[in-house]
Amino acid sequence: MANVLSDEEVDRSLPDGWERDGPEIVRTYEFDDYLDGVMFANAVAEVAEEQQHHPTIVIEFRSVTIRYTTHEVGGITKRDLRSAGLCNDEY
Repeated sequence: MANVLSDEEVDRSLPDGWERDGPEIVRTYEFDDYLDGVMFANAVAEVAEEQQHHPTIVIEFRSVTIRYTTHEVGGITKRDLRSAGLCNDEY
């Protein structure tokens, strides 16, 4: 089972554009139109399925917000940070 990272470990390792929100990491991606955001959310969903680590995804008109946490341990793990970096790769 994964270990919850310390605040310092999370802050040191957050991928570009991501921030901490309590026991989660979060980033909102901006798009020119709704369908671009939907396509991005689909790409993130495919990566999440491959990783077997699924985020909360909120699709709005011109933005998509992604949130990661590891529910089993109640906090942020290396798995969350790795998954966030993969989201950035899809953007």
